[in-house]
Amino acid sequence: MRPYAITGGRTRHSQHTFTLITLVVSRSAHEVSHEDLEPEAAQILDLCRDRAVAVAEIAAHLDLPVSVVKILCGDLLNASLIIVQSPPGQDDQPTVELIERVMDGIRQL
Repeated sequence: MRPYAITGGRTRHSQHTFTLITLVVSRSAHEVSHEDLEPEAAQILDLCRDRAVAVAEIAAHLDLPVSVVKILCGDLLNASLIIVQSPPGQDDQPTVELIERVMDGIRQL
């Protein structure tokens, strides 16, 4: 099936942004009804049931373009069927000064 058919012609999700290393895990370990889902979305839920899986890994396992997986994951997130963990942004990363101070403290031990 062509990617635009899977995503309904969308090229990106309107509310959510995912990186290649964003981790995805199914919200419930119990079997979720897949009746109202696209088959590919159901496959994502199945793949992420037991462990967190990166968006890039999902795309590789399902042989889908990453852009399609990002859109489907956004839909699943809107439906509260998945939990995502995005990598920290630039503001959340420690400064070089802090890292140097930690290294100096470790050396003094």
